[in-house]
Amino acid sequence: MPKREDIKTVMIIGSGPIVIGQACEFDYSGTQACKALREQGYKIVLVNSNPATIMTDPVMADATYIEPLNVERIAQIIEKERPDALLPNLGGQTGLNMACELNKAGILDKYDVKVIGVDLEAIEKGEDREIFKATMQKLGIDTPRSGICHTVEEAEKIAEQIGFPLVVRPAFTMGGQGGGFCYNVEELRSIVTNGLDLSMTRQCLIEESILGWEELEVEVVRDSKNQMVAICFIENIDAVGVHTGDSFCAAPFLTIEESLQNRLREQAFKIVESIGVIGGTNVQFAYNRKTDRIVIIEINPRTSRSSALASKATGYPIAKVTSKIAIGYGLDEIVNAITKKTYACFEPTVDYCVIKFPRFPFDKFVNAKKALGTQMKATGEVMSIANNF
Repeated sequence: MPKREDIKTVMIIGSGPIVIGQACEFDYSGTQACKALREQGYKIVLVNSNPATIMTDPVMADATYIEPLNVERIAQIIEKERPDALLPNLGGQTGLNMACELNKAGILDKYDVKVIGVDLEAIEKGEDREIFKATMQKLGIDTPRSGICHTVEEAEKIAEQIGFPLVVRPAFTMGGQGGGFCYNVEELRSIVTNGLDLSMTRQCLIEESILGWEELEVEVVRDSKNQMVAICFIENIDAVGVHTGDSFCAAPFLTIEESLQNRLREQAFKIVESIGVIGGTNVQFAYNRKTDRIVIIEINPRTSRSSALASKATGYPIAKVTSKIAIGYGLDEIVNAITKKTYACFEPTVDYCVIKFPRFPFDKFVNAKKALGTQMKATGEVMSIANNF
């Protein structure tokens, strides 16, 4: 497919301030997108509230706005610049949430702005805990026993049915914000109250604990022709219970046999196809070695921390490829920037070992609780490459 000619100007929403769970990895994605789309001749309008990023350098976009990321301000920028399209899935959770809010406010329809790179329905399916669970049940993919709550009272009823310990996962939040493990009713009430306040839809998933299971990730890229490729398989060295951003991780899989890797790839492809994500998606699984049970934890229908790790570990530029897919190219039409011969539809081969280790800011936040859990606490990471672990 040729690139889209009905689009001339593309708006990219950045991820906003650098916070725990959302930092320079999203600057990397946004910068890659700006470069890729400008190379294709598109005018780029960039909006980000954080001036301390590479993406907000004047050379990156045709028009750069360092403004608060809210519906009112972005609507004013859309009215002035009149972009034809909005690319939201390279700005972390902030970009996805803003796209949903602009759509609900009628701004995108009013100014005839097309959302590219991700379907708004896909965001809802991937981020709304209730819709996601229903989608997984239709596919026959196992999920932890769970229930959805919108109040603390509803959470208590679910807890009675499932039993403690439980995990609380708020919808539409980043870095596990507002969630956590709870072992009694008092902890449940405290975490759910906070989680509902932080959730854009005031919704929390109350889930059976899979603490101690192995956590495994598959990074998938899909195009509009439904061609898919598994870019990277990431094994979390820490078990489920420590947020993946706080785990130290290895790529490729080191202790997982090929048959299990193939099962995970197959399930990841089914999930990504069903949800309809175009571009990069991070799929997180939990695996119980004793029972051979696989459950899906969650997906990120966007470029994520793991996308940046997978890109640098394999040499496959996920953000750049995602941007080109968004404007109409298929994976079989995007030339591999390294080989100049193969195309983006080939799965990278990794015959070396990559380790990611987190950086914790406890020297700066001396009163912070140092116990790790489902809320991310790392502020950065280091990646190393060698012949072996």
